[in-house]
Amino acid sequence: MDKYDIYRSPLEGRYPGERMKKLFSPRTRASTWRKLWLWLAEGEKELGLPISHRAIDQMAQTLTMTDHDFEIAAVEEKRRRHDVMAHVHAFGQAAPEAAGIIHWGATSCYVTDNADLIFLRDGLDLLLPGLAAAIQELSDFALTHKDLPCLGYTHGQPAQLTTVGKRACLWTQDLLMDLRNLERAKSDLRFRGVKGTVGTQASFLQIFKGDHEKVDALDEIVTKKAGFDSAFTISSQTYSRKIDVDVGHALASFGATCQRIGGDIRHLATFKEIEEPFEKEQIGSSAMAYKRNPMRSERMCSLGRQLDNLAQNPVHTYAAQWFERSLDDSAVRRSTLPEMFLTADALLILLRNICSGLVVYPAVIQRRINEELPFMATENLIMAMVDKGHSRQDAHEHIRVLSHEAAEQVKIHGKDNDLIERVKKDPFFELILHIIPQLLDPSSFVGRAPQQVEKFVGTDGEVQMALSKYRKVLASLERSEVDK
Repeated sequence: MDKYDIYRSPLEGRYPGERMKKLFSPRTRASTWRKLWLWLAEGEKELGLPISHRAIDQMAQTLTMTDHDFEIAAVEEKRRRHDVMAHVHAFGQAAPEAAGIIHWGATSCYVTDNADLIFLRDGLDLLLPGLAAAIQELSDFALTHKDLPCLGYTHGQPAQLTTVGKRACLWTQDLLMDLRNLERAKSDLRFRGVKGTVGTQASFLQIFKGDHEKVDALDEIVTKKAGFDSAFTISSQTYSRKIDVDVGHALASFGATCQRIGGDIRHLATFKEIEEPFEKEQIGSSAMAYKRNPMRSERMCSLGRQLDNLAQNPVHTYAAQWFERSLDDSAVRRSTLPEMFLTADALLILLRNICSGLVVYPAVIQRRINEELPFMATENLIMAMVDKGHSRQDAHEHIRVLSHEAAEQVKIHGKDNDLIERVKKDPFFELILHIIPQLLDPSSFVGRAPQQVEKFVGTDGEVQMALSKYRKVLASLERSEVDK
């Protein structure tokens, strides 16, 4: 059947990067199982079990699952209805000298669960540098625009002024939390190791004739070969599905941040203050040729929502487990774990592309400030009149009347805000006419926003401290591109 005649996941086909897709590919999974079987056999041989050098050599030479191996495994799985045993059979065909010792003492979860832990670790290793790069790119943007005043919004309504750079720091701070969460999730990972059918290591204790030290040693050998510092002392047939919950929560939290950032950019694009990158030949609408839709940010919000939904599966799966294990976790994890990482990877590609190419329109931002600033400046005008010896209440009443008149021009007649012109024409305010421009300077309304940006993302700030461990990899990363 032609590839265009069968369903393919849009997630795999359109959005994530090649390295993440390869990590969760069938070949990587099956080849990792073979590595685990090799490490087990090497450990058992090292500890005195009768396994030949030839068996080890053949296993080592056939670690990569070939297309022919997949065909053999598929036939065997159809016959046996057991995927792990089908792959044991296929590996035995490829390494006949080892056929009798592959999977010695192990249960299926020795390969499936340990492999999943490897994929969780390696998936986080792929995500973390990209997230660090996004933080750096957004920090650079914040520094560039730390002094550019813009309207702040509370309740979706214009509030006091902030700066474009300070708002970007709000996003950056949330991404720093995601970086810390993903780092913690990775550091918390431990190997399942060699634990047997229900986690008691009974089969290995039998193989080693009751020698507890050798069982512990085998667990340590395989754990180190897999690149983990330690293994769980306690497990059932599986590693605790709580681990999937923790990793899923960290990924979903990152997805929520992407939704938040994407939502802000979409609103700012509505105001025409800031836009995401827009390619020279990009089409915004099939009907409305003039449109510049924020499609990257919209996609980021969509995939962030998807990641949040995917992360619910581990929660329900963990809660539904019985005793030492029930197999209702299997089918859902086959799709959920890879898709969580593929979705997070797709989000990072989008986030980096957006953050490295944001377009700012200062003239539009200034025009929007001008529409609201007169009302924001009323307190300054009142205080200036008090400084000149006038009653605060008298000044307040004059401003109140003029403000309502200006508001009527804006809301009823659709005209510009002319409050300042009205103030200038009112004799009451004659004493402060010469300082009105100073009282209306937008930079005087942003508080310490520029200084906060410098403190946060500057040389000795929180951002640079968090990114210090990623310096080498950041220097080698290229700009993120979105292909579709």
